[in-house]
Amino acid sequence: MAMRFYCSSAIHPQHQVNVSFGSKNPLQNVKNLIKSFGIPSKSCSPHVSLQQGNWVKLICGASFEDVVDIRNLSLVYTLAGVDCIDCAADPSVINAVNEGIEAAREIVSIRRPWVMISINDDEDLHFRKAEFDPEDCPSDCSRPCENVCPANAISFERENSTMEVPFSSDQKEKPKGGVITERCYGCGRCFPVCPYDKIREITYVRDAMATAELLKTNDVDAVEIHTSGRQTNLFKELWDDLANSVKYLRLVAVSLPDTGDATISTMNQMYAIMEPHLSCFNLWQLDGRPMSGDIGRGATRESIAFAVRVAASSERPPGFLQLAGGTNVHTVDGLKKRGLFRTHITCAEPNHLQSLIGGIAYGGYARKIVGRVLSSMGSENGVTGIEYHAEHLLKALKEALHLVGSVKSYNHPDGMQR
Repeated sequence: MAMRFYCSSAIHPQHQVNVSFGSKNPLQNVKNLIKSFGIPSKSCSPHVSLQQGNWVKLICGASFEDVVDIRNLSLVYTLAGVDCIDCAADPSVINAVNEGIEAAREIVSIRRPWVMISINDDEDLHFRKAEFDPEDCPSDCSRPCENVCPANAISFERENSTMEVPFSSDQKEKPKGGVITERCYGCGRCFPVCPYDKIREITYVRDAMATAELLKTNDVDAVEIHTSGRQTNLFKELWDDLANSVKYLRLVAVSLPDTGDATISTMNQMYAIMEPHLSCFNLWQLDGRPMSGDIGRGATRESIAFAVRVAASSERPPGFLQLAGGTNVHTVDGLKKRGLFRTHITCAEPNHLQSLIGGIAYGGYARKIVGRVLSSMGSENGVTGIEYHAEHLLKALKEALHLVGSVKSYNHPDGMQR
């Protein structure tokens, strides 16, 4: 299993005094930027965004557990106005998300996004890690795995050993590296490129009982169940284990892939399982091409096509629809071309309209555009909170606003450059 880290002891404001931002308050430009975009205040609830079709969810990653990055990502995207932050069902990760949210709300008075945890009912691409022993790698290997990893989760550094040993040894350096477990989110891109087939896949299923306890806390607002969409018996087993805890939630989401003609039938079966204990909103995450949004424009096509098919069905079960899997900056344009962006339909309630597509979840792409800034900041300052480095925060926020704003239809200030 993944290593565990606790965020509160990892972030230090030691570099805050070095920030120079042309203002007595180094964060004033950040506040001004947020104000100029007209980001909704605390009065706008996330469920209203679902109804209006401009819901945005940040996916930190069901297996991504780098608490420093997660805290900083949560801070930036909270400032950008996301409605929900989805993370691993791990206490230290949940703590990092909430710390990031509260740090953002100390900068400006802004609505608190819902915190969602992701779990699985069976083996799933989102719940795996890569693993290998770097000592098994030939010295002349070109290390394509290191180059292809989008999370910078593979390292081949070697370090001189300074450890004192009580015996004579000829060892002058020790291997350091391999997969950085907490950063690996299971995209799988390293598996096919290893020329020596040294990389193994480690899969896991989140513990249902531990999850049920997490749902009872004030730190979690929503849960997302990842399922294969090909059978419902394991889904029912998991739901039965969670049934007494879902009453504490604001939203229950089910993430499933496109299984063709069987998709709507399976969705209806799962809704029938959930319905007796479902006392909150529910959402269907349409997972087009998992963990691929950072690859390029074409990655979003599958999620849009999936949404088109489900939205066109009159037999689909109740619940909001949300795109995921391959989503990126081109997704909104794709939805507009299909006539699905913020298109409203009449609901069962009299005189009530609801958007056909509730919104979009961004994962790999959202992490990539802000991650570049975080990586630069880390290289210059080490492990730190982004709020202590206003210039980096401003850069990261501009990236996040450009993405979130495409769904929220923010007012882009004249002359703003990313």
